[in-house]
Amino acid sequence: MKPTYLHAAVLAAFVAALPATPVFAGEAPATETAAPSAAINPKAVLNAMERVADWQLANPSKHRTDDWTQAVGDTGFMALVGISGDRKYRDAMIAIGDKNQWALGPKHYHADDHIIGQTYAELYLQLRDPKMIAAMRASFDDILANRRNGTLDFTVPGNQDRWSWCDALFMGPPTWLRLWAITGDQRYLDFAVSEWWATSDYLYDKEAHLYFRDSKYFDKREANGQKVYWGRGNGWVMGGLVRMLQYLPAKHPARPRFEQQYKEMSAKLLTLQQPDGLWRASLLDPASYPLKESSGSALYAYAFAWGVNQGLLDARTYKPAVQKVWSALVANVQADGKLTHVQPIGQDPKSFDNDATEVYGVGGFLLAGSEVYRMAVLDKARPQTVSVANGTDGLRGDELVEVTPGVKAPVVMDAATSAILNSQVIGKQLLFSVNVPAGDTRRYLVLPAERVAAVPPADVKTHARFVPERLDDFAWESDRTVHRVYGPAIIKDPKEHLISSGVDVWVKRVRYPVVDKWYQNGAYHKDAGEGLDYYHVGQNRGCGGTTIYTGNALHNSSNYQSWKVLADGPLRSVFELSFGKWDAGNGRMVSEVKRFSIDAGSNMTRVESRYSAGGKGPLTVGVGIVQRDGQGEYVTDAAGGWASYWEPQHGDDGIIGCGVILPAGASGYAVTDGQQLTLGMAQAGKPFVYYFGAGWNKSGDFADGAAWQAYVRNYAQKLKAPLKVSTK
Repeated sequence: MKPTYLHAAVLAAFVAALPATPVFAGEAPATETAAPSAAINPKAVLNAMERVADWQLANPSKHRTDDWTQAVGDTGFMALVGISGDRKYRDAMIAIGDKNQWALGPKHYHADDHIIGQTYAELYLQLRDPKMIAAMRASFDDILANRRNGTLDFTVPGNQDRWSWCDALFMGPPTWLRLWAITGDQRYLDFAVSEWWATSDYLYDKEAHLYFRDSKYFDKREANGQKVYWGRGNGWVMGGLVRMLQYLPAKHPARPRFEQQYKEMSAKLLTLQQPDGLWRASLLDPASYPLKESSGSALYAYAFAWGVNQGLLDARTYKPAVQKVWSALVANVQADGKLTHVQPIGQDPKSFDNDATEVYGVGGFLLAGSEVYRMAVLDKARPQTVSVANGTDGLRGDELVEVTPGVKAPVVMDAATSAILNSQVIGKQLLFSVNVPAGDTRRYLVLPAERVAAVPPADVKTHARFVPERLDDFAWESDRTVHRVYGPAIIKDPKEHLISSGVDVWVKRVRYPVVDKWYQNGAYHKDAGEGLDYYHVGQNRGCGGTTIYTGNALHNSSNYQSWKVLADGPLRSVFELSFGKWDAGNGRMVSEVKRFSIDAGSNMTRVESRYSAGGKGPLTVGVGIVQRDGQGEYVTDAAGGWASYWEPQHGDDGIIGCGVILPAGASGYAVTDGQQLTLGMAQAGKPFVYYFGAGWNKSGDFADGAAWQAYVRNYAQKLKAPLKVSTK
């Protein structure tokens, strides 16, 4: 994703808000020649994580980039992405996705080849690029259509088409659950839960509270006569439990069972931690496996720290264990950042080099660090807890919520994952993006920026600006769509002489800002891979331009006269345009101030118009969509207050959809002078609120007119059932 000057400006603003001096007493900057500090404070933990991650980037794994080994490492890198101020870690993950063409591994049913999808899903939740999950979704849909129901017996060929070994519980089910969280498709959730318990019922020892690696180990015994439970294998399960519980709905009927197994295993594993803070390759016969082992121990550190942070594990009991294992893990990091004592794949766990490393060990270390970091951030803190509830039966994804923060310079942490979220302050309100499945409630923590060691750079997803270099255009965009209107200079331009308050549409298939770039190069009427402007407005209403509808005729304003930007991203842009007096019919003079607002993740722009008018009585306002020649799809719903138009095909440029919503309801519809009008009543001096927006069949979001119509209808329904936000 290419940065823009807006990206840099927002990043600079966030950095400026951070304290110039250490947050916690006794902190000192680490030197590159010294080993990382094992101190548990935000700066020390983040420094240790970044040192290990930097070594891994400088010494990349020789495994395939879609191999499970690399993919486990990627899960840790994504945890680092959520708390680091350096964008290079996410850039590295995007590069891996691009190299893989966002495909899963080659073995269609094998969980090891599904885990890379966890990184794709988490990148999608940040950037919302459809290509990141398209191949995974197609693959999982095919698995559901051709589901395997064979034995989990590890000696039977084909058994690994299901999750027949305990490691699979880290690799597979959390991937399915993340795809459910993105799409709202219940099938993915149901599959993850049912297949988890099929594996658990087969491999989990309900007396020992540990997992056999696979069925071949049922009758095996260690030298001391104990059953064989592998350290890293049970670490995979503990990590998998965390990564399931992060997304599993609070009210899901299986959640108590997941939490019970997590607590049972935690209690057992606590008793198996060795005096040096680590766990051994064999959990019940550590004497036969004396070597330190970092990868399994890191997964236990991750699971224990997460449980303490969630309040699922007693802090007085488990926090000392976390502190002990973190110190031991950091002691296994060399001064150059190399993580050592990682048991290699398929090698004798009783004999491997002390300086052995693997990318999956790095992944475990970074996962552990993310939760130890959160533990340090929350130490003696009293964050403001924000609960966001979705009472509807549909996913509410990539939607902004607003709260009044209780602190200055606030940051928002996802309570489930420790990631610092994209946020924005406008006036006294804090805005951030949420993803809340149907019927679920998600929690977020608001903290002062001084509590964290870094703030991840903001993704600039909205932008609005006056464009004097192009005849006073005013343009605005989200990560989904672009619009512009015409200013006063174009009226006097000898080539244009255009008088119009219609709304133009630019279409794009990328999620980053394009307005500045396109105006700078001036070549936006041809698609060079990002999108283009092929929409013709002229003196029409375009997509969302308004008129006063009197005597079955349109009475349009001239071009806007003045502008004011009130907020400019990264998540919401707000601006005002003022329109001078015009005759709205029968000599009644009106003027108008429109306040526009566009949000990240939205194809729709909200407009609040206030009219000043002579005379008495309401004004009939028509929110217009220009009608094109040819066969389009125009659908209206007066009760829902919306209209949708899917234009005819425009050659190779594609198809544009336009939608209009009046939240208070439409008083009627009219088609006049080639303009499709959604009508509503406005009182002078009082706000008249409406929404308009556009989509494109080449954006990756709307395959056809039915998809666009569903988007407009669902958006109108969401306006009537807002997310419920509470704070404490």
